[in-house]
Amino acid sequence: MSMIHKALSSLNAQQKEAATHIDGALLILAGAGSGKTKTLTTRLAYLIDEVGIPPSSTLTLTFTNKAAQEMKERALSLLNHSLQAPPLLCTFHKFGLLFLRFFITSLDSPLCEENSKDIGSHSQNHPSCNQRRANFVVLDSEDKKAILKSLSKAMPPSYFDSYISCMKNSALSPHQAAIHAHSPEEKLMNRIYAQYEIYMQEKNLLDFDDLLYLTYKILQQRSDIAMQMSQKYQYIMVDEYQDTNELQYKILKLLCSAHDNLCVVGDDDQSIYGWRGADIGNILRFSQELSGAKTIKLEENYRSSEEILSAANALISHNTQRLGKHLRSTRGSQGAVNVIENHDEIDEALFLSKDIAKLLQHGERASEIAILFRLNALSRSVEEGLSRAKIPYKLIGAQRFYERSEIKDILSYLRLIVNLDDDFSFLRIINRPKRGIGKVTQGRLEQLALSKGVSCLACLQDYPEESRLALGDKSYRELSKLLGHLQRWREQRDLSEMIEDVKKHIQFEFSPSDEVDRQGNLDEFYGMFVDYVRLYPSHSLEEFLNDLALSSPSDEVVGECVSAMSVHSAKGLEFKHVY
Repeated sequence: MSMIHKALSSLNAQQKEAATHIDGALLILAGAGSGKTKTLTTRLAYLIDEVGIPPSSTLTLTFTNKAAQEMKERALSLLNHSLQAPPLLCTFHKFGLLFLRFFITSLDSPLCEENSKDIGSHSQNHPSCNQRRANFVVLDSEDKKAILKSLSKAMPPSYFDSYISCMKNSALSPHQAAIHAHSPEEKLMNRIYAQYEIYMQEKNLLDFDDLLYLTYKILQQRSDIAMQMSQKYQYIMVDEYQDTNELQYKILKLLCSAHDNLCVVGDDDQSIYGWRGADIGNILRFSQELSGAKTIKLEENYRSSEEILSAANALISHNTQRLGKHLRSTRGSQGAVNVIENHDEIDEALFLSKDIAKLLQHGERASEIAILFRLNALSRSVEEGLSRAKIPYKLIGAQRFYERSEIKDILSYLRLIVNLDDDFSFLRIINRPKRGIGKVTQGRLEQLALSKGVSCLACLQDYPEESRLALGDKSYRELSKLLGHLQRWREQRDLSEMIEDVKKHIQFEFSPSDEVDRQGNLDEFYGMFVDYVRLYPSHSLEEFLNDLALSSPSDEVVGECVSAMSVHSAKGLEFKHVY
């Protein structure tokens, strides 16, 4: 019996019906623990192995890199032959990144016309009027906030960040969003949005939201590209469909221009991302909006006891916005649900640490244990309790490795190697390590570059005498030396040799109190970079940077310790013991 037939025979009737559905729209309404990943991966393997659909004609979209990797491995293990090119199975944002690499140069650029009145007269010959280029770099959220802070200190950068993210996820440009900006605060935020977009386009930078926003803009503006993509991806599957937002829905609609072979998997009872713009209506309206759509319910739960499901079913039945299903346990009765009530957070932390210590004494692995809380802010007492009990733990979603200052510094150098016009990265490291360049001198270089309509490093290269006058001899020599290093690194094809050269010439200085930790972090980064190059020898430096930008807290390797995280960070993860 072939692998795919074995897989099909292990499915229940509803799972098998969903896995063998070929053409036309399909909604798989999958309850918690009902084997949706198994169903989805079996369907993908069935389409390729049994039906004969070329892997390149399929597109499967998920919400986390970890889920994408797991699903790809599971689907490929079911195939009876190895593939030259595997099917594209990735997150929405990774798809956007790949799409923009090919098509971003076809993007219309209305920014200059729309916003010239907001940004001053120099905008007419501003570099932002240039076309977007394919060697863009994706910034993380902290870098985005730093740019916003430089544009205005009238409000905290998080306010502007939230506004811009909301507008982009509603597919609104600054010009379109201005219509909805009525209060003075909204008008200010809209003006900063316009300035921010000019800055990002000038420096050829993207933020995380741009990966979907600009993808949609291109598909919307260019029906020929939308049709080309739709004809390429004849069979599209989407996981966690209840968490899609308006922008993702619009992208999917355009990707289905040539067909209606859209299979979505989701659970209307598990929509928890409304605060991020997720629209539960996308799953509730699916059958009405795609003619002839079929709905299959997966209601057998393989994870929880009858008692847990009974409590969950009774609670969720009060929801008004749901399609309705009733989960049944395949595990039978396993004892009553325990509700533990504590006097305060100190008692609670004591209970947790004692209970987890017992599990560990009985041979349970720490990596199979998770503590979930509503907000990261509630983690303090839990952390203190685990620390006192000497239980190893990892706080997922706290400050991450790549957000540490020294790591962001070295990443700024790598971004500059990719794109010498990236002033944001340049101004971050202009004095890291120290080059004796003060704020006033830095400001003179920025003003000169602005007046010439070029980036700071381009100004240094194209206008050497004027740059020398603005900077002074010593600063000019220092920055010319840096430019020489960057140009040499750009030409090095072997990334392992390049990073060794970077390591040799960029020597950071740390205070004695934290030198060991910070230098240790840098050494870990360099080691990780070399491992990446060994693992992906054909990948470019751009691909390395963009893989980092697309990583999420749940992708981090936790190791043998208890995982502590918010409920939202836990999406898609599984543990044996959960508090």
